[in-house]
Amino acid sequence: MSDPTIQWIAAALFAIALAHTFAAKQFERLSHRFPRHAGLFHLLGEVEVVFGFWAMVLIAVLALAAGGPQALAYAESRNYTEPLFVFVVMVMAASRPVLRTVAALVDQAARLAPVPTPLASAWLGLAAVPLFGSLVTEPAAMTIAALMLAPQIFRRDVPEGVKYLALGVLFVNVSIGGTLTSYAAPPVLMVAATWQWDSAFMLANFGWKAALAVLVNATVATFVLRRFLGPQRPGTADAPAQARVPPTVVAVHLALLAGVVLSAHHPVVFLGLFLLFLGFTQAYAQHQSPLILKEALLVGFFLAGLVVLGGMQQWWLQPIVSGLEPLALFFGALGLTAVTDNAALTYLGSLIEGMSDQAKYMLMAGAVAGGGLTVIANAPNPAGVALLKRGFADETVSIGALLLGALAPTAVAAAAFLLL
Repeated sequence: MSDPTIQWIAAALFAIALAHTFAAKQFERLSHRFPRHAGLFHLLGEVEVVFGFWAMVLIAVLALAAGGPQALAYAESRNYTEPLFVFVVMVMAASRPVLRTVAALVDQAARLAPVPTPLASAWLGLAAVPLFGSLVTEPAAMTIAALMLAPQIFRRDVPEGVKYLALGVLFVNVSIGGTLTSYAAPPVLMVAATWQWDSAFMLANFGWKAALAVLVNATVATFVLRRFLGPQRPGTADAPAQARVPPTVVAVHLALLAGVVLSAHHPVVFLGLFLLFLGFTQAYAQHQSPLILKEALLVGFFLAGLVVLGGMQQWWLQPIVSGLEPLALFFGALGLTAVTDNAALTYLGSLIEGMSDQAKYMLMAGAVAGGGLTVIANAPNPAGVALLKRGFADETVSIGALLLGALAPTAVAAAAFLLL
């Protein structure tokens, strides 16, 4: 789609979709003021629906402007592997055997810590689980951390400002916590093969800096949260999650999850494993909690919409990325990540010929450091919003408040990558 008119239309729709994410909370409030149209306003107030909705508008506009076959060809030319993978890994990571196993490990570690157990549990959920994302992928880490922290931090009786700080820390820590390896973070995956960055390179150049920033962010957030942490430990929000799960069931779940993680680039494989997982959960339903299919589908819809809309932004994004000096590229990537997916940003960088090693580093550092600023900045963020929004006023996450809550942890991450 190289027609300038269509490109401008796509850019305008992208801008409208971005503005819509910031206004989603207002639509939710309108649903209460105008009950006759509450269904429509509630739909438009769902952050996870926004980009999928406007992507459908874009396809309709393309069909009118260029013809149905061209619009269909564009939609089919997009790569939907990431939305499918996030959907699958969200459902599997949130299953009772997996969540209960991780929660039990965190609970045991928290009991051994020389601080009150709720304090240690919150710190581990904000620090250890995001770093664990370097092994199980960022979407899985986000799912596990969100479900563990929801009953402890994201409650109605906790002040909104404190919750948005915790949400910002969680999003930033997950974004940078996946940089210890070359396969767990979407923006790293986009360039690892092209730039020949393996896990050893990532750990030496990004991972240890990210780990320090994660620890600082989690410590500060836990200190702020200390007065609001309840005695509830991870997993106790869901009473059935406390029931003992046979080791064989846990082993099957973990093996299937590992298979999905290892086949993240191959939807034929991980979708097959997911179908096997669904069959297994039906066969052993007594050891399962309800699967989060709705939440995961909404997140997949959001990311698929971002793929469709973001696929037509290269004409204005790539010249910006290619025209900046390394330091300016860092801050440019930091800012652009707030308005576009950081994986898309690094992918555009991988298309630029002759980038210096310093420029590559700055692009990646800025992209992952800014991954917590907005819902669209990093692929796992919509999953966090879907799982935690019930703890906020109107059961909606304010995008503006998220931006403010993420500023301080983003500054810590940026300083780690620039100064260490």
